[in-house]
Formats: sequence, structure tokens, C-alpha cells
Amino acid sequence: MDVERTALPGIGLQHVMTTERGRQLGIISHRSGRRDLVVYDREDPDSCVATVALTAEEANAIAELLGTGRIVEHLAELHRQVEGLVTEQLPIAPGSPYVGRPLGDTQARTRTSASIVAVVREGQVFASPRPDFVFAAGDVVVVVGTGEGTAAVAAILADG
Repeated sequence: MDVERTALPGIGLQHVMTTERGRQLGIISHRSGRRDLVVYDREDPDSCVATVALTAEEANAIAELLGTGRIVEHLAELHRQVEGLVTEQLPIAPGSPYVGRPLGDTQARTRTSASIVAVVREGQVFASPRPDFVFAAGDVVVVVGTGEGTAAVAAILADG
């Protein structure tokens, strides 16, 4: 499946895909953080049939409903394919120095070469959390990297 990416000067970024049945769907990511879900006319792909404006929270909820379960499946498949790649689920304990602090403060990727790919909070999955995502006690952080890298992220989250 091809996804066409187009810069929209002054607005943001547009991604358009064509479904197996020939319908075109688009996501317009505004610089403000707003997302527009767009359904294009079958007969005239330059015209919209419907546009739904979404807040960042609504867009994240839809992303979760559509695909975050697939992230874990995909990571498991990568793990099978790439020797040395591990996936760890690390809890944020109440005493962690990162409770109430953003992910970017950890500098986990820079310090360990491991990546935080998701955070699970009360059953809700936040896939590809941004650096400004704020941790809470009880969060479970999904980390991908080498065994050494994921262990280093665990130490950072526990001790700072």
C-alpha cells in the first residue's frame, strides 16, 4: 500500500492512502497539533466527501483503536527476525525520578541507543510517545533495543 506524503506550506503535512476498494483517505496534520481525517470523493479525488477535525487526544484514541495492538505483534515479529533485538516492558514505579516528568528528560535513546516505542497507561496505549509525553506512576514503558540498551533504560527510569 502506498501512502502519499505532501507538505502543505503554512499548514502542515498531508498523508493520503488508497484503500484496497479504491477509496482515498487522508490525514492532514496541522502545525497546531490538530488532525483532520478526510474522505475523498470516489469520482473526484480532489474533492472531499467528509472531513472530521480531531484534537490530538482524539487522534491518539483513533490510532489506538486502529493499530496499537499491531505494534506489539510487529515488534514480536521483528524480534524473531533480528537477532539481538529485544523488547522490554518496564514499569514506572511510584518512586521513579521520572514520575511527572516528560520522556525527553530521560534522553534514553541518546544515552542507551534503545527506543521507547510505546507507553501503556491504565489499559490505554500511547504509541510512539513524543518527547513531551509526561510519565505517571504505574505506566508501563515499551522499550526496543539490545539487551544492554534496554537494561540501561530500566536503570535510567528507576534511578535517573
